[in-house]
Amino acid sequence: MTNQNNPKYTGVIPPVLTPRTAEGTIDTVGLDAIVEHLINGGVSGLFVLGSSGEVPYLTTAERDAVLSQIVAINAGRVPVLVGACEQTTARVIDEGARLIGLGADALVVTTPFYAISNGPEIEAHFTAIHDALKVDIFAYDVPVRTHHKLPVDVAVRLAESGAIVGVKDSSGDDVSFRQLLLATKHVPGFSVFTGHEVVVDGALLGGAHGVVPGLGNVDPAGYRRLFDLAQQGEWAQAAAEQDRLARVFDIVHTPDSSRVSPGAAGLGAFKTALVELGVIASNTMSAPMVSLNEAEAAQIREILAETGLLAVAAK
Repeated sequence: MTNQNNPKYTGVIPPVLTPRTAEGTIDTVGLDAIVEHLINGGVSGLFVLGSSGEVPYLTTAERDAVLSQIVAINAGRVPVLVGACEQTTARVIDEGARLIGLGADALVVTTPFYAISNGPEIEAHFTAIHDALKVDIFAYDVPVRTHHKLPVDVAVRLAESGAIVGVKDSSGDDVSFRQLLLATKHVPGFSVFTGHEVVVDGALLGGAHGVVPGLGNVDPAGYRRLFDLAQQGEWAQAAAEQDRLARVFDIVHTPDSSRVSPGAAGLGAFKTALVELGVIASNTMSAPMVSLNEAEAAQIREILAETGLLAVAAK
């Protein structure tokens, strides 16, 4: 399946997890291993310092260290998109300038948060950031965290002006997602990515250009197969691969909700799966989030074995 507008960014661009040692420091060995795991799995790019990277929990020094290390180990093999996650325009510009200096190829920027904004302010926010930094910018539509949906008309105008080169849609609003795809078909080079792990085949059938799956940290090769099958028009096989990935995604439901927060459950499951696959050594979470325990890890092991991932890892 070809995209008429020839998007600059396509494929599978997972939000890279940030591993920690059992003592709580950034696990540099594990970070290198995750990057190699992702690139060997066929990803099209790396999204660093996103929600899955626990960016709100990282100090500025930790953010810089994580990005610098990923840029070094990646060594230009795939584009590095980096989350410039701050509340308001001036703060994003400051953050973004520093991250570009450390090697970011593009920035991923949310609508303003904490500040209570409207459509015109959101449009001015992205326009000012692009004007100041002159770098590719993805709008990250994640109202569960920002409490403000990126309006479709605003996104379209930003696309047409060149202020953004794409949208990563994690809104869960399938209607606006389809509307955005239809309304930006005419914009050369523009990309619309889904951030959802279990409906990627449907998004690609509707014209999405790629996926940013947190679960892609666990099974990057699976998402690459899914994307390639969709590009080839092999929709029945793509659906079968998506069904398998949906079962892998069940790992996020294994943590005990009376003990583990919703945020820690998903990211903790991904980290625990990487421990089980031998990619990293510890599933430690950023404080105050708690880590998954052995009983939860055992359930994750069963799912990984059922879906063929542990067998693949053992080869």
